[in-house]
Amino acid sequence: MFFKKKTVKKTYNRENKKPVIKASICTGEQVAGFQDIHTGSFEEIMLIRNSEDLLQFKEEYGVSGDIEKIY
Repeated sequence: MFFKKKTVKKTYNRENKKPVIKASICTGEQVAGFQDIHTGSFEEIMLIRNSEDLLQFKEEYGVSGDIEKIY
């Protein structure tokens, strides 16, 4: 039997933070996380290696639509 990994819904402060993907210009490495709207500080959540990782991040935090990329 196969067991699907349960995705636990996590929350973030939607008033003060927005979901973003921080991408490295040099290596192309991408990290999903949240950027504080007021201070601009970035909180890393998970490494994005492929589209499945991005889907998992969106599902876990209930993010819909496109996520802004910052460099």
